Amino acid sequence: MGNSAIPEPAKSVDLNRYLGRWYEIGRYEAKFQKDCEAVSADYSLNENGTIKVINTCRKNSVDGKLTTATGKAKIVDSVSGAKLKVSFFGPFYGDYWVLDHGDDYQWSIVGEPSGRYLWILSRDPRPPEAVKTMLRRRVEELGYDWSLVRETRHQ
Repeated sequence: MGNSAIPEPAKSVDLNRYLGRWYEIGRYEAKFQKDCEAVSADYSLNENGTIKVINTCRKNSVDGKLTTATGKAKIVDSVSGAKLKVSFFGPFYGDYWVLDHGDDYQWSIVGEPSGRYLWILSRDPRPPEAVKTMLRRRVEELGYDWSLVRETRHQ
């Protein structure tokens, strides 16, 4: 566990601005993402109001075999829009909390209540060093242990 005191989301989320492609800049390593590089996530709205989620990664290197997982998400906190449940396996849903994001929706920090998972996302697969430094600082301010972050490589 990388954070024993999970913060509540810092801001509301405008779903329409959050939709689209995100690139993973870093994460807490999880079994289901082991050895993934060049990770991206695409979010789009389904006709029934749920969110289609398509996660991709390249195994073992930025040129490795492409793997894709398709799932769905639903907002569970209609006041802030920052707490979602995501499912890739039938009726089993996991928490997905947008803990913070840029006012311009160019970066996002995602976690969940157990403190075991963390994702640092950007609209740019290779954000400038100043942005990466700011994200590291913000992750630490949220109580996460940066030494557990695995930085994701992109082409």
